[in-house]
Amino acid sequence: MAGERARPWEQSYPPGVRWDAPIATSSLGRLIDRAAAFGARAALEYRGREISYAELGGLVDRAAGALVRRGIGAGARVALYLPNTPYYPVALFGAAKAGAAIVPLSPLDAERTLAMKLADSGARTLVTTNAGNFYATARRLLDKGLLDRVIVGDDARFGAAAMANDDARVARFSALLDESGETDYPAAGADGVALIQYTGGTTGTPKGALLSHANLTAAISIYDAWARGSELYRPGEDRVICVLPLFHIYGLTCVLLRQLAAGNLILLRERFDVAETVRDIEEKRATVFPGVPTMWSALAAFPGIEQRDLSSLRVPSSGAAPLPPEVADRIERLFGKRLGGGWGMTETAPAGTGIPAGVNRPGTIGVPLPGIMIEVVALDDPRRVLAPGETGELRIKGPNVTAGYWNRPEENATAFVDGYLLTGDVGRMDADGFFYLLDRKKDMIISGGFNVYPRVVEDAIYEHPAVAEAAVIGIGDPYRGEAAKAFVTLKPGAAPFTLEELRDFLRDRLGRHELPAALEFRDSLPKTPVGKLARRELIAEERRAAAAAEAAQ
Repeated sequence: MAGERARPWEQSYPPGVRWDAPIATSSLGRLIDRAAAFGARAALEYRGREISYAELGGLVDRAAGALVRRGIGAGARVALYLPNTPYYPVALFGAAKAGAAIVPLSPLDAERTLAMKLADSGARTLVTTNAGNFYATARRLLDKGLLDRVIVGDDARFGAAAMANDDARVARFSALLDESGETDYPAAGADGVALIQYTGGTTGTPKGALLSHANLTAAISIYDAWARGSELYRPGEDRVICVLPLFHIYGLTCVLLRQLAAGNLILLRERFDVAETVRDIEEKRATVFPGVPTMWSALAAFPGIEQRDLSSLRVPSSGAAPLPPEVADRIERLFGKRLGGGWGMTETAPAGTGIPAGVNRPGTIGVPLPGIMIEVVALDDPRRVLAPGETGELRIKGPNVTAGYWNRPEENATAFVDGYLLTGDVGRMDADGFFYLLDRKKDMIISGGFNVYPRVVEDAIYEHPAVAEAAVIGIGDPYRGEAAKAFVTLKPGAAPFTLEELRDFLRDRLGRHELPAALEFRDSLPKTPVGKLARRELIAEERRAAAAAEAAQ
């Protein structure tokens, strides 16, 4: 397709939204400087304490100065090993303002995974906290020679026990923040690397997506261009629940960066607790809650939820994983609003698609956001663009899309085609420009020569009245090569059912080749740090079990 690419989704845009809206880019340092100008307005509320924009800006400046005086600036990488705490934005913006690239680490990672990410990124400074086991883990990484220094945020600053320090390689964050001295910060350019954000841990060795200051700030501008003029956009007025982990790109961009840029109040929470979230809506009068499907499922099942005052919540949204239609319908009945949503990736910071307000097209991930191009290409030829209705791999480009992966030249050579990033997601586009995902390319099951998409099977299983959660993977089958196996958790009080009963239930919902060949009930299903169902863990379990069975023969 030569010349101007077709953008059929523009006909489906809300009034006043333009695909060619100007997309602004800058640096994280400039973002926090502009936010600090909101002055006495509350930026964060954490454990009952409010931190103003002016106070947050001052803490960031002192952190940046302390890092620069220690030689941690342009070219350095600083790892953040933190839960949701005010230390996160202070360390993030401080390191960014000093000119360093940030390496977010997941608190749920195994220690060997943390070690791999540190070695791969070259981060020699790590910021952590003495809450929980963070400090003990950081000390082990330090003692293994993977780090030169650890900076520890004392949780006593926010109402927990104080820490002791007996190692010169360990610095108290509070001591850095109490330092005085003039420091000239390097002028971080918009094109400089802001984040080395690791992704792909559920499908193989994690790789670091390089996200520039421009990528991150472009994503904020893209979301604003999409929301402007609607009830989704009320800068300075919103109270936003932040239970999404800040080490994940969804929580980082959509909550921390975007809401600070807008001058909103972030209700910062260490983790998701369904009762606390209900209180934040009912008592703190939260207006915005970005969550993931598992959180919305927990809210929908919360005892007595029908009797709670949920009227303040104006913008409920779900992301990071597909939302079962049954859960979306239940939330709409409870809140009187359709869950907003869309699709994105770590590599897109994570802007991708959005579902226009009021649209109810089951299974859609929406339309491409302003400034973003998405096409469906053939699975065997990523240069051949497919027509609406045809199934293939999604590819994407835009000012928010990564330029590549850290230290992965071979992968970079195959990840991009014609200026587009190949997403690995399989789906289609309809004539109105709405996109639909079937599954990840790597998760696709080939059964008897037919493609089976686990998500399609899962969505059908969710229609069973006894099912709380479902995950489907491919297992070896002597006749078909592969077949689907369903892992299911049951709703409270629901009785289990047999595989044949499940297949009977699904016969008018799925093709014969899609029907599960095996069924296993679990008390819970493994999840990724952000709450996605972790099929890769189930696949690994099945492979270990198959290997053990073969060895026992």
